Amino acid sequence: MALNNTYDANSISVLEGLEAVRKRPGMYIGSVSTKGLNHLIYEIVDNSVDEHLAGFCNEITVTLEKDGTATIKDNGRGIPVGINEKTGKPALEVVFTMLHAGGKFGDGGYKISGGLHGVGASVVNALSKWLEVEVKSDGKVYGQRYEQGKIMHPIKEIGTCRKNDTGTFVRFLPDDEIFEKTYFKADSIKRRLHETAYLNPNLKIIFENKRFAEEEKIEYHEPDGIRQFVKKLNKQKAAIHEPVYFKRSIEGIEVEVAFQFVDEFEENIMGFCNNIYTQEGGTHITGFKTKFTQVINQYAREIGILKEKDNNFTGSDVRNGMTAIIAIKHPEPRFEGQTKTKLDNPDAGKVVGEITGDECVLYFDKNLDELKKIIECAEKSAKIRKAEEKAKTNMLVKPKFSIDGNGKLANCESRKPEECEVFIVEGDSAGGSAKMARNRKTQAIMPIRGKILNVEKASMDKVLANAEIKTMINAFGCGFSEGYGDDFDISKLKYNKIIIMTDADVDGAHIDTLLLTFFYRFMPDLINDGHVYIAMPPLYKVVPKKGEGEYLYDDKALEKYRKNHSGFTLQRYKGLGEMDADQLWETTLNPETRILKQVEIEDAMMASEVTSMLMGSDVAPRREFIHDHALEAEIDT
Repeated sequence: MALNNTYDANSISVLEGLEAVRKRPGMYIGSVSTKGLNHLIYEIVDNSVDEHLAGFCNEITVTLEKDGTATIKDNGRGIPVGINEKTGKPALEVVFTMLHAGGKFGDGGYKISGGLHGVGASVVNALSKWLEVEVKSDGKVYGQRYEQGKIMHPIKEIGTCRKNDTGTFVRFLPDDEIFEKTYFKADSIKRRLHETAYLNPNLKIIFENKRFAEEEKIEYHEPDGIRQFVKKLNKQKAAIHEPVYFKRSIEGIEVEVAFQFVDEFEENIMGFCNNIYTQEGGTHITGFKTKFTQVINQYAREIGILKEKDNNFTGSDVRNGMTAIIAIKHPEPRFEGQTKTKLDNPDAGKVVGEITGDECVLYFDKNLDELKKIIECAEKSAKIRKAEEKAKTNMLVKPKFSIDGNGKLANCESRKPEECEVFIVEGDSAGGSAKMARNRKTQAIMPIRGKILNVEKASMDKVLANAEIKTMINAFGCGFSEGYGDDFDISKLKYNKIIIMTDADVDGAHIDTLLLTFFYRFMPDLINDGHVYIAMPPLYKVVPKKGEGEYLYDDKALEKYRKNHSGFTLQRYKGLGEMDADQLWETTLNPETRILKQVEIEDAMMASEVTSMLMGSDVAPRREFIHDHALEAEIDT
């Protein structure tokens, strides 16, 4: 596809108008939680990165302002302000007010792009209380303001600048009518910006936080690119060789790969397409995995490690111990879903596989010692896998208990997964109340006794031997994933909602954490696909002298109630077991009145690192993390 180097008003094509974004924001940014909030910044940053990819921008500044706004500034060419012939409107106005309008469609100004330039800008505009944009171009500064996506005034010439001083400046305030919270999560933003710097070695990104008690300024610039990214991911691990790196293009698709093996049995493969992190993988990841497995098996047979009678190493065997970054640039990426979590281009898998095969053979032919170390990792993994398969068969195929008849699980009558939900309840007392209160047709109750095993510290045989964990695995029906194989099948899940229901105290929070650690490590798709929830039982019930009583869910709500009421009785629930069946149904089980929090993973890499740190054995980093985030946790409640 030929690149049109002209970037003017007519480079902006229009697919459809801006409609329904405010009514259905989740369709465009994933959610209205903090994850979706941060996504607003990423959309604007992606547009600036596209200018970098086109060769016209080498510095981006992201600032979290004291007043709750965010600003993104780049030194690219500046969005065109001339009239777009197809719409008869200024191109800048089209970009910020019309969905699917930008320089990335048809014969526009970009050959490679991350988002769909203009989709992000218009969505951010639609979901902001107000947004202001300034453009420096041809020695002049232009500006326009929007409120909830609506144009407040025509584009104005608001100043002058040096002829070679160009770029775009965007400032916006998220709309509190749309988002649950409008306080940006700095750690996640920094992580995303640092990733972007690794993926673009010639780009400098400056992050500044001006908010009270969080003031900092950081510059991200990573000249060694994804090689350094892999080293950073393995910083706390024992690497068995230096990172392997290659970069090549076929048919307009650029493939860049870096990988390194460590002396641990885990796999960490991250994929990017046009600088966008594809959390759910896609064809580029599949192409790499398939070809790498073939290459290692071929070498293992050639050097005699695998005999004729031996089965090949599995993909999991070969990749255990691998940390890898697969970053591609594709001229016409197709993603599953607007938020771009999975790449769907078949040609991407083909090209990545071809380049991986060629480059790995070239490298391993010259580095046999490193090849042998990698094959040794696969050998160890295969032995452990076979041993675990036997243990798994013994422990799970013939469970010694009935999940319906021994008090562990009170199942629901329906066998339609889409309408069923299971509550994991702490303690026999709460479990008994929940069994009486539930809707027997669609609600199952699974009591657990105390705190389940911390899977972050436990060996696989202990995990599989744990009674509570065996009960959950068998009850959910979809198997589980682990380092030596993958028996998980989300299509077999028996419950659409898995709801953790524990007391609103420290012990309850610890049980929540242990359960989430288990799900994250062994059934991550339960979280990724939105099946895991946390129930929010009330802390108090207040009954005034006159009028109806009501439930309060935290101390802030009680404080607010005290200011507006006097002469009321107060009941504090120390645990779920203190509620009778009617109260438990009304507050926590009834889909019409209950409050549930859906568990989301905003940043997979950060989630993995934080889980390891919080639930692992090393105390020092855990203490440091809690100290550093104590204030943030209080703000974010």
